Amino acid sequence: MRVFLTGSTGFIGTQVAEELLTAGHQVVGLTRSDAGARKLLSIGAEAFHGDIEDLPGLQRGAEGCDAIIHTAFDHNFATFVANCEKDARVIAALGAVLEGSQRPLLITSGTAIGAPGLGKAADEDYADLNHPNPRVASEVAGHALSERGVNVVVVRLSQIHNPVRQGLVSYVIDLAREKGVSAYIDDSPVHWSAAHVADTALLYRLALENGQPGARYHGTAESSIAFGEIAETVGVGLGVPTVALSPEDAAAHFGWLLGFVGKDMTAASNKTRERLGWQPTGPGLLADITTCLR
Repeated sequence: MRVFLTGSTGFIGTQVAEELLTAGHQVVGLTRSDAGARKLLSIGAEAFHGDIEDLPGLQRGAEGCDAIIHTAFDHNFATFVANCEKDARVIAALGAVLEGSQRPLLITSGTAIGAPGLGKAADEDYADLNHPNPRVASEVAGHALSERGVNVVVVRLSQIHNPVRQGLVSYVIDLAREKGVSAYIDDSPVHWSAAHVADTALLYRLALENGQPGARYHGTAESSIAFGEIAETVGVGLGVPTVALSPEDAAAHFGWLLGFVGKDMTAASNKTRERLGWQPTGPGLLADITTCLR
């Protein structure tokens, strides 16, 4: 297939591009820069100069392609709500290109949207379209397209990692380095899920080739890692103390990160594995944190 890929030079998108090319697909990668274009050309992909802010430009790039994979997202958490709203507009614009066909649109969301209740693991067959997490805007936009007959497939991500980057844990590491202490919330039931970036790229390809319209798939290799273990691994790697903080002290310590550190993000992927034959094999999150800080 000829695939239009947003975020094609990003952390996840780069891996997705290489996975697709290795499997024999063609990739048209969205890029804002000449350096990004050179990177795409060097791996055998085509480059389309544009920006996710330019919706008509995105639509021109996607025209004539057999599928769209949307991995781009603005990760500036200072404007998180606005970024989620922008993502919804991008999804709507890309979906409009595919309307009236069965060409698939793969969009990206977070596993949190699939949590059926407090302390329950996120499930592929569940979607809380009224979820308080602003990231739900992506799935709301995808759902609206599905209602119009567009072939939308959702890939929900956990903490995606390799030895260089570890999702939100990278911010946890930066904070521990800045504060001289690695912290978690005392007696907290918080657990996070995770998957290696190479396994995640494979998931996108399998969802492209075998995904069902309206389906949701979870990029979750490890479903439940205690945040205390993550904090301990960070502390050991940095050579700083690991401490348990009261909820009050945690608010002062973590700042904006508290909105994530204080939330359980357990997720299941049994249905994803069964339905797509996805078998993650990459290193675990704690191993990649250790390698990163070695």
